Amino acid sequence: MRKTQSFPERDLARHEAWRDMKDMGVEPMLLALSMELALKAWFVFDFDDPKVTKSHDLAKLFERLKPESQGKLDAEFKRSVAPYHPNGFYIDYSIRHVMYQHKDAFTDWRYIHEPKSTMFDRDAFEATLEMVLTEFEKRYRTEWVPPILL
Repeated sequence: MRKTQSFPERDLARHEAWRDMKDMGVEPMLLALSMELALKAWFVFDFDDPKVTKSHDLAKLFERLKPESQGKLDAEFKRSVAPYHPNGFYIDYSIRHVMYQHKDAFTDWRYIHEPKSTMFDRDAFEATLEMVLTEFEKRYRTEWVPPILL
């Protein structure tokens, strides 16, 4: 009983340090999962095959796309993302760098209690994800087709 009385109160929101950390890991994990699903959907369109690699590794998933798709995404990344989210560590900053830097983000942030790299450039990653989704939408067209009345 005495030991439990020394624990902090349940209302962690009153403690500023805890309030800022209450959702730690959730947003990077969900963004990484979104990118994973986008790359897997792109793979299905590339190869007309629903059997996608069972992996969370974003770099590996990106490398499995057709070279034309990789080139298209990289060109759009350099045009619409890199100028607004520059990275001084790379001379020719590309989408591959973002995928490699965040390749294990889903598992790293999902299992935040296990020690590992927790570096996550949220702004650059989110902009890259938005670009991939926008480019994916250009791959297909939906049209309303009226029913055939017999």
